[in-house]
Order: sequence, then C-alpha cells, then structure tokens
Amino acid sequence: MEMEDWTFPPRYDRSYRPDPSSRYWFPVRETMPAGDRDAAIVKRLQEVCTYAYKHAPFYKRNWDEAGFHPDQLKSLEDFEEKVPVIKKPDLRASQADNPPFGDYLCIPREDVYHVHGTSGTTGRPTAFAIGRNDWDAIANAQARVMWGMGVRPGDTVFLAAIFSLYLGSWGALAGTERLGATSFPFGAGASGMSARAVSWMSQVRPTAFYGTPTYALHLAETAIKEGLEARDFGLRQLIFSGEPGASIPSVIEKLEAAFGAKVFDAGSMAEMTPWMNAAGTLESSPGMLLWQDMVYTEVCDPATFRRVPYGSRGTPVYTHLERTSQPMIRLVSGDLTIWENEPNPCGRTYPRLPLGVFGRIDDMFTIRGENVYPSEIDSVLNEIPDYGGEHRIHITRDGAMDELLLRVEPSPDAHADATRAQKFKDEVGRRILKTLALRTAIELVEPRSIPRTDFKARRVVDDREVFRELNQKLHSG
Repeated sequence: MEMEDWTFPPRYDRSYRPDPSSRYWFPVRETMPAGDRDAAIVKRLQEVCTYAYKHAPFYKRNWDEAGFHPDQLKSLEDFEEKVPVIKKPDLRASQADNPPFGDYLCIPREDVYHVHGTSGTTGRPTAFAIGRNDWDAIANAQARVMWGMGVRPGDTVFLAAIFSLYLGSWGALAGTERLGATSFPFGAGASGMSARAVSWMSQVRPTAFYGTPTYALHLAETAIKEGLEARDFGLRQLIFSGEPGASIPSVIEKLEAAFGAKVFDAGSMAEMTPWMNAAGTLESSPGMLLWQDMVYTEVCDPATFRRVPYGSRGTPVYTHLERTSQPMIRLVSGDLTIWENEPNPCGRTYPRLPLGVFGRIDDMFTIRGENVYPSEIDSVLNEIPDYGGEHRIHITRDGAMDELLLRVEPSPDAHADATRAQKFKDEVGRRILKTLALRTAIELVEPRSIPRTDFKARRVVDDREVFRELNQKLHSG
C-alpha cells in the first residue's frame, strides 16, 4: 500500500489494527524518508486547498484577496509564501456573519455528526462541526498516536477530563475505542470527583490515564489523603494535554515518581483535532513529535508567519490534511515552541518539539521591559523540593512601576517549620531572580489554600488594568 492508502478524503478500514508487537500503526507513513513525505504532503495540500476553494466561501474570499489560487501551489515553499494565515478572530467573525458554523463549513448541514466548541467564557464561542467521515479520521489518528505511546487492545484508559463541549476528552475516547482498548470515561468537573476518581482507579486499575498534569498531581495528593498510593493504581501511561507542564522535566519527575508511569505530552488546538497531532511516543518522550501526515505543521516567526529554521523558537501554524467538514488551513496557534529535525529514538521520521509547548504567546506578560512566560515560573517552582504544588502570579502597578508578586504554597512540612519555610522562600526568590532577571516579591500562603482545578490551571492575575481604570477615574474626576 502506498502510504497505507493515504487518500483524500480518507477512507480507513475500521477493522484494521496492526499486530500488537508492532511499534507502528502505519509503518510506511511513520518511517518514510522525510523528503518523500514532503512530496506526498505537497500533493495532499493541493487537494485540500482545491477542495476548500471550491466548498468554502471563507477561503475563496480570503485567497482571492491575497492573490492565491490552489493551481499556484507547487511546493511547500509556495504554500508558506502564498497562502495567508488565519486566526481565531477570523473564525469567530465568519461564524458571527454565517451562524452557527461559519462559511468555512464544507459539508451540508445535515451531514454534521458531532457539534463541539469553545466554552465561550470570553466573547463569542466557536462552534466545531464534525462530519461522520471526519470523526472516523479523528478516531484513527488518535488511535495511531496512543498506539505509539504503548496503549494496546485490552488496556484500560481512564479518561479524567470534562465531557462537554471540550473536544480533547471526546478525541481521547474515540481513539481509545478505535484502538480496541477499554475506555473508562470518568469525566471531571463535579464536586467530590477527585476522591471518587482515586477510589475507582484503585478498584479498576486502569493501565493509562488521560487528563491535565495539574489534575493528575492533585489526584496523587488526594490518594495520600485517602490512605492510598497513586503508584499502586497500576498505570503505565500518563497522557496529558490542555496545559503546559508535561514536557517540563521537574513536572515529569514529580508525575512519574507519584504514579510510577511514563509521561506523554500531547496536544495542539481544539480547532485542529486530532489534537494529538503533536505528541510523544514510548521511545521519544519527553517532547512531542509532529505527525505531519495528519496535520501539517510549520513553526513560524510570530510576526511574519514564515517558517523558522530547525533549532529556533516560533509559533506552530497548522493545516488539516484529513479533515473535510471545517478544514483549517494555516491556522495560527499562538503557542510558543522550538522545533528540531534530528533522528527520533522511535524511528519515526517526523520533526520534534523537544520541549513541548512552552505556553501561549498571549499569556506572556511584560514586567519592567522583561518578557515573562508563566511556564518559566512553573518550571522553577517544580524544581524546588518544598514546593507545595500551587501558586499564583499577581501583577500590579504602584505608581509608574509594574510589580510582580508570587504567592506560593510550601509543602506542609516546610510550612510547619519556620526555618525551613524561610529557606524555601529565599530559594524561590533566588531562582526566580536568576531565571527572570527580575526581583519578585514572594509571599508564602497556607498549604492547599489555593484552589485546585481538574481542567486548565489559570495562575496569572493581572491587576494593572484595574489600576489604569482607577487612575483614569481619579484624574477625570
């Protein structure tokens, strides 16, 4: 089979599974020379762009304005230079003008099989319309990646993430089912679920766990409170998405020590599902591989959206290669990462994000001229033994100066010992200064006084806008 019959639209045999001893789901596609794959991707991009130009007024309009036509696409360089990027506000505007799915929906409304979307906590939510064939392609792609993580038929995957509009949970469920493993869609979000999750894992003893790293660490703490040890659950794989952390060495060390299982970082964007198109494998974690034959990924300069050389930082720009309902073509992620193209221990010939995704460029804040990413602070704290597991970053303004306050939980033992607590506080201040080149106020708070979350942790509180509003009111009065 040529690239395992890689056609567009894809038509996968739902009964197909590789031999359990095989490292690869699709051996040819995953290990072919990168140059051969790039040539195949160019052909696929021609098909995808021709399809979108024909079926989506959104793309035809934007590409006509940019002077691009799919017939012009002859190389990856043409794609990068001639195809304009799209951003999330473009999708929201399209859906506002053409509700509910926007004029980039390429299938008849009656062919929509699943509807998911963003939470809409800020601004208009984005609706995701997924056709039946797309759902099958998503399930196959997620199964491929989970296979690379070592999940096999007969394993049990404990899905500890919210089952609502959030697409990541459903993608993990679809992949588990397609792979032939047993799914345990426990969910998350309701009061008291953490203790119940620990109880169920103790009884059922799943082999794999899916959720966020923050929630997994919380469950490890909950297990201890319940008189249990997370290592005794029998987990082999910890699969994470939804927030940075599972590629940070200090966080990986904590998770693997708590559960006795291997950590896998995964994820891109809900709009780009299969969101595991960036994910580690059994031999190639930590870090993530870019499964380029599912979703073609360029790491680009955030200002020019031109690809940066391997070894450089940039923002991922994603293009669907197997989706037909709402295909995303050069969608800017707004995340920050670094990529490389060295040989992978697993033998797959994909580029790699050795440090995963650092965080969102939007999350970066500037203090006294210095750019700060919250993930840098997360990494520093997780390297300190007496860190209690949670913190909050408070940004304020006193007069003309921005101020940074870090509220940190020490471990219960450090909190109970004044000398040890002071040493911990001093160590936090020293390491933060070394990492950020900024003096930061450090305040220790009671252990477990900062609320935990079973979804994405939000640790930055920026009060400068409040200060500006008050200042304006004072001066206007």
